[in-house]
Amino acid sequence: MKKGILIFLIFFLIIATTLTKNSTKKIDQKIFEKRENIILLKNKYELVLLDYNYLSSPKKLMDFQSQYFENYLIPRKIDQINEISLDETPSIKILDNNLNE
Repeated sequence: MKKGILIFLIFFLIIATTLTKNSTKKIDQKIFEKRENIILLKNKYELVLLDYNYLSSPKKLMDFQSQYFENYLIPRKIDQINEISLDETPSIKILDNNLNE
């Protein structure tokens, strides 16, 4: 009788250990995948932030203006802008009647 209980106890402990080990292994795998995803997202975030900071810097914007819109863009004060419409053809109406776009 004692041998039967001892064998049952050992068998039960082996099964419990196996189940615990397998569930721990699955949890560890999920943790590893989440950490890898976080690392990839951090790298992507850093690249996007670098692009944003580089492309939206005032010096870079002025370079783009001179490169692509050489004579098209004209600096205006905000109080000179009368109306901005974003219909089919976007337009800006300026109080100065010489330039209406």
